[in-house]
Parts: sequence; structure tokens; C-alpha cells
Amino acid sequence: MSVRDWKCDDPKQQLVWAAATSEALRVLEGKWKIVIIFQLFAAKQPLRFSELERRVEGVNQKMLIQQLKELEKDGIVLRTIYPQVPPRVEYALSEMGLALGPSIEALIDWSLLRRKVHDDASAV
Repeated sequence: MSVRDWKCDDPKQQLVWAAATSEALRVLEGKWKIVIIFQLFAAKQPLRFSELERRVEGVNQKMLIQQLKELEKDGIVLRTIYPQVPPRVEYALSEMGLALGPSIEALIDWSLLRRKVHDDASAV
């Protein structure tokens, strides 16, 4: 990971950072993607489709399949099919998916801080 010089006055560099951030958010956008990623982190092992479906409360099968396909296409999730009857399919985070760990932790911390500041402001 590199350290950013946030005081950088180079407009081209600022655009590069903005584009990279937009690209990352595009990959993660979708109602269920973060929940899926979180469940795969929490499981610490590959999950079968049915187990993932149970863990992602409220998602329907069609949407879960769609979101998993997009995460697989973007290199975040690995899909392994075992040739048996019926076929067994497991999902796990790829190296790129695992690399999201620190970013997700930072987002959780930011969200909790934001919630605390908002709650403190509402109490005044």
C-alpha cells in the first residue's frame, strides 16, 4: 500500500485517485455485494451456495446468483464446481477479495465514527 499525499496539487493525480475510487465503488455497488463479501470473510472457509443463501438474509436466489457472477467477473470471488451429482458449488474470496479486508475494516470504523458523531449531535 502506498501513502497518499493528500495535499497534492496536481489535478491529473487527483483525477487518477478519483477515477480509482469510482472504479472500486462500481465493483462493490449492489445491495448484496458487501453482505456477500462480509459473509465470506466471516466464514473463513469456502461456502456452498445454499449456506451463503442462508447467511445473506433477504436475498432471493436470482439476485444472489447475479451478484456472485458479478463479483466473480470482477475477480473478488472464486467459484469452484465439484463434479458430482448433484454438483457442489463453493464460493470463496480470491486474493483480490481478501485484499479488501483493510478497506472494509476502515469503512466499518468510519461508519461507527460517523454514527457516533451523528448521535452525539442529535443529543444536543
